[in-house]
Amino acid sequence: MKTIVIDRPGSYDRLQLREQPDPKPRAGELRIAVRHIGVNYADCVIRMGLYESAKRLMGWPITPGFEVAGEVDAVGESVEGWQPGDPVLALTLFGGYASRLCVPAMQAFRIPPGLDSPQAAALPTIFLTAWFALHELAHLRRGERVLVHSAAGGVGSAAVQLAARHGAEVTAVVGGAHKRELPLRLGARHVIVKSEQPLWAEAERVAPKGYDVILDPNGVETLGDSYRHLAPLGRLAIYGFHTMLPRTGGRPNWLKLAWDWLRTPRFDPLKLTVNNRSVLGFNLSFLSERADLLLPAMTQILAGVAAGTLQAPPLTIYPLSAAAEAHRALESGQTQGKLLLSPDA
Repeated sequence: MKTIVIDRPGSYDRLQLREQPDPKPRAGELRIAVRHIGVNYADCVIRMGLYESAKRLMGWPITPGFEVAGEVDAVGESVEGWQPGDPVLALTLFGGYASRLCVPAMQAFRIPPGLDSPQAAALPTIFLTAWFALHELAHLRRGERVLVHSAAGGVGSAAVQLAARHGAEVTAVVGGAHKRELPLRLGARHVIVKSEQPLWAEAERVAPKGYDVILDPNGVETLGDSYRHLAPLGRLAIYGFHTMLPRTGGRPNWLKLAWDWLRTPRFDPLKLTVNNRSVLGFNLSFLSERADLLLPAMTQILAGVAAGTLQAPPLTIYPLSAAAEAHRALESGQTQGKLLLSPDA
């Protein structure tokens, strides 16, 4: 098998393509011949050595990757309902950047008819992140106003769809005019282009009384203002800190990180109660033991895709050997939709 291994933190050159023996499935596992691998911003943070769950749960060396799609090519003992050749997508707790991968059968899902391998690989992480933020944490209600930062990216585009499908009025925030069309097509009512419009003045114009739910992966750049633009009973869901990290070079700027950490808002519980607002945070990789929440959600997401009410984002596919180029592109902030790797490309 081919796999990407990171021996120690660093820039793009730490993503080393290596050959290793094919893994053998244990009891309760499937082995997947991987065709496509989802690339997530978390993978970049892992490479930089800043992803807390990677440090706590795995250490070094590490192979990143949280989602794959392909075909079953071996079945472990006590696994029922699967046979070699079945199309499959799977959730992984790291290890996904590989051409062969063993996963517990409970983390595997049959790819619905009409969905191909690239589309399937693009779904799990972004839709589960958006689902968890909107439905498990924020308890989104029909008719509420939702503001989604980075709405043309993977999680953002999934959140726009899920919120719009639930009957919310969605305001999408994007970085450039070339990203305007995607969230509109996915169900956003309003789009704010930060490079052309004053973000918060426009946000106030759209929702003078504030937003019921705001999804913010940006960190210090927007967190304070996101909180200030919540309506009474508003919920701010935090799932990333992208603006604290570099857009070029692939290495963290430690002075900037320290300065941004000092400037990151600290939310006063007394003010939270007076203002009737909530601040919510989560990291899916620390929720791997909550299969009771995540796996039923994945089943519903796949049903929505099969029914045509949800769709995979626009895709860009890189060879597995070009993982560094995919990371570089993702960190630039210029991409739309989802980036994938393919061992076959």
